[in-house]
Amino acid sequence: MSPADAGRHRPEGEHEVKGVAFRDDGDGAPETAGVGSAVAAERLPRRVTWLKVVLMPAVLAVVLLGTWLWFRSADLDSIAENALAGGNVWLRFTEHVELTAISTFFVLIIAIPLGILLTRPGLRKAAPAVTTLANIGQATPAIGLLALLVIWLGIGKRAALIGMIIYAVLPVLSNTIAGLRANDPTLLEAARGIGMSRAGVLAKVELPLAVPLILAGVRTALVLNVGTATLAAFGGGGGLGDLITTGITTQRMPVLVLGSLLTVALALFVDWLASLVELLLRPRGLEVGT
Repeated sequence: MSPADAGRHRPEGEHEVKGVAFRDDGDGAPETAGVGSAVAAERLPRRVTWLKVVLMPAVLAVVLLGTWLWFRSADLDSIAENALAGGNVWLRFTEHVELTAISTFFVLIIAIPLGILLTRPGLRKAAPAVTTLANIGQATPAIGLLALLVIWLGIGKRAALIGMIIYAVLPVLSNTIAGLRANDPTLLEAARGIGMSRAGVLAKVELPLAVPLILAGVRTALVLNVGTATLAAFGGGGGLGDLITTGITTQRMPVLVLGSLLTVALALFVDWLASLVELLLRPRGLEVGT
């Protein structure tokens, strides 16, 4: 059979080069890729399930409702009533939220940029020293750190905020450094090989890949700040710690229980909210195959 006859009888899409037959799928490749993408998309886990959204708020609502019903039937004397009168509970709650939000904001604008700088070639050698310094800040007992700051800065919210920031910097800083160092060097080289600048590689490759670890550090810092904010009362910073200390010093159990339960509920709510944000901001590509 001549080569021309063989070409006429050869299936469509099959060719021969130097005696070797091969098949060009042509338009079939995009269709196969599309099917593969659809299958991969179906295998991706749902980021936020209804159970994740509803369960924790429902539990907290039940706990707070039970606390309110118990509190209504509690026998309060004049000292307990004075401690809770005049919207004092709401005032302390808003102060606590304010302390947590402000301290976490400053933790983020300090720890994340610092973590990025400490992974750059020029400052990489300074990373152990800075991490050790941040570790000392967290290893120091929070009440002792606050007492030193009150002696230095005086009574007020400023001393409490600085103490909270120092105490919560380590998780975000260490996770930022660990997340950026864990990136595959071949991916970074490939990004530079296609012409991306160092800033482009950082913004479009390094940081997105490090997002899960960074967000885990932010979540830890948030919960730490909610707990540490209760100690602000010892330095005149306000917050729910005022209710707790009042309940302890006056031996009024309803006041103590109310302040403690509100603090626990706020910590659980913040942790739940941060977990949702962590799931929503996680790069979609990191979920393939999980």
